[in-house]
Amino acid sequence: MSPVHARLAFEASGLASHGALQLDFGAPRAVLRADSGSDVRRVIEAAEAAAQRGAWVVGWLSYEAAGAFDAALPTQVPDGPLVWFGVHDAPLEHDATAENGAARATWADAPCARTDFDDALAALRRAIEAGEVYQVNHTARWQGELQQGSAFDLFNALRREQPAAYAAYIDSGEQQVLSVSPELFFDWDGEHVLTRPMKGTAPRGLGARDDAALAAQLASSPKERAENVMVVDLLRNDLSRVAVPGSVTVPSLFDVHPLPTVWQMTSDVRARTRAGTRLFDLLQALFPCGSVTGAPKRQAMRRIAQHEPDPRGVYCGAVGVLRPGGGATFNVGIRTVVARGNNLSLGVGSGITSGSSARAEWREWHHKAAFAARAGEPFELLETLALDYGQWRHEPRHHERMAQSARYFGFAWTPQAWHEALHALVLAHPDGAWRVRVLCARDGRLQATAHAMGPTPAPVCLVLARQPFASAHSAFVRHKITRRAAYEAAERVMPGAFDTLLWNDDGELTECTRGNVALRFEGEEGWVTPALDCGLLPGIGRQVALDEGRVREAVVPINALAQVREIAFFNSLRGWLPAVLDTAA
Repeated sequence: MSPVHARLAFEASGLASHGALQLDFGAPRAVLRADSGSDVRRVIEAAEAAAQRGAWVVGWLSYEAAGAFDAALPTQVPDGPLVWFGVHDAPLEHDATAENGAARATWADAPCARTDFDDALAALRRAIEAGEVYQVNHTARWQGELQQGSAFDLFNALRREQPAAYAAYIDSGEQQVLSVSPELFFDWDGEHVLTRPMKGTAPRGLGARDDAALAAQLASSPKERAENVMVVDLLRNDLSRVAVPGSVTVPSLFDVHPLPTVWQMTSDVRARTRAGTRLFDLLQALFPCGSVTGAPKRQAMRRIAQHEPDPRGVYCGAVGVLRPGGGATFNVGIRTVVARGNNLSLGVGSGITSGSSARAEWREWHHKAAFAARAGEPFELLETLALDYGQWRHEPRHHERMAQSARYFGFAWTPQAWHEALHALVLAHPDGAWRVRVLCARDGRLQATAHAMGPTPAPVCLVLARQPFASAHSAFVRHKITRRAAYEAAERVMPGAFDTLLWNDDGELTECTRGNVALRFEGEEGWVTPALDCGLLPGIGRQVALDEGRVREAVVPINALAQVREIAFFNSLRGWLPAVLDTAA
């Protein structure tokens, strides 16, 4: 067990009062906590006093502490302390070896039923259309289980997946807070305060061109800019309650930043606080951050309390530090896991406006949660190629796809290692047909093996999955990796079937578990293959068929299967195989 009871890693740039913080702390010499609203002010004032006397004070405020600052802000009944701070005399000497522990965690496929999500979003849109609110931040909790390692090991794994964050690990004894939030709530030196609200999200792209296009799309999106400016206006108004008149400024608006799984839009709002402003005053003006409530804040929080059955806790609260001599830095408690024993909880949400669609918001939730799945389950990159009598099939395309995935996931990558591994296999297998499997580890090591491959009798039998493929919107689906438990579960539909045809929770066909699918409909001559946006791997054989004009992309609803007159399975390894579909499995 690590001796670290608290770790701060506020690596993100642009803090007003200090540089990056990289600090470890042992067991606190004192704990300050508030379990009821009447205790919140006393605890915050005691924490500020301890810092002014030279202590480091590290802790969090739960979202449900809001009522202690304004009785008109409704929340659910809390399931833990409203405020918790540990008081430390000095940081420990940093021990880098404490970061080496391995962690493994599994997460549920979704935080709630899709029907419940759709119902809540529809109700929120009705409230917006009725003029009750402009925006509501709607959230739910993913549940997970820590299967290997400690919560501290998992925190360090999360940090590797979410670098340049306002990250904090805090062990209160009854729970561990693992926050790798990319969002700054506020940084205050006692006079100047900076807030950096984050609102506006887009997924990361597969390649550099796709990635840049998605960033540009986010930067110019009227919906995302409207969400961002609503929160900026809310923060400007909140800060004006403690600011010197005329000092509130917005020096930076609509900045787009890359995170490993998403692009995020932020803006800066700065102010100079009035003389005599204390930490409680600042929190009373700002908490909770408008980016996790909506606007207007009171009405939005009423809707949150109505549509979210559980307390948010540290998620959507604030996690941070009071520095010796005064001043404070807190993140907004997003991208934050709470561990109780081996049970894990991760909140994810998005801002709902009049322009929100259930399809887009549901996918945004999955994109935001991807960092936790990446940290919790180690995997390798995978490519499967055909080697025919010493000749590779589509080798440059496989090489580029693995290189793109390595860049996306932060794996080490050297083209020389790829070419050396494949060249050795050509020398060892000059004759015959071979299925070659290439694995790339995070450190860039490649392993290539060859297996004899016979012909595939056609037509092959495909069966329709019995239920939606819940992982269709995960970032993992867009990359070929060894993390295949969801696919393996979908394969077990009917003994003797060649493969399973998958569909997403919007009722759209996606792919098979080991290749793509093409369909020809009654009355049409051309073949179609499901669009990438439906949630599927960009197969090499698929891209070749698109480039050659053999297929075109389209969204294919599952109920359109009744009009299909031909179907085919295809991938780079097996080629194009006529198929029959059994929908009754």
